[in-house]
Amino acid sequence: MKSNHDMELAKRVRQIRIDNHLTQDQVAKALNATPGYICNVESGRTAMSLRMLVYFAKLTGESLDSLVGSIEKDYQATALDHDILEALANFTTEEKKKLLETIKIWKP
Repeated sequence: MKSNHDMELAKRVRQIRIDNHLTQDQVAKALNATPGYICNVESGRTAMSLRMLVYFAKLTGESLDSLVGSIEKDYQATALDHDILEALANFTTEEKKKLLETIKIWKP
């Protein structure tokens, strides 16, 4: 059984196609897919690959985040932690000390 998120994406893809006055055939041709594939995506039987989502977003002028929705809070926090650690990897020890002192000023 598909998740609520998958079904919401399926409905969103269908609505965006309709709003852009496109047929399933037109979308299929633009994405180099079959009309049956587009029908399956819109009914929630098949999930679009990331590559197909990118092509669909470009075709319809939508952003990927508007298609797939917001990032879950737990994942967003983890991704932010990862970004911070990645940024710190190139800091010198002295720069890390200065940053730590700055953080202490912001949040005593």
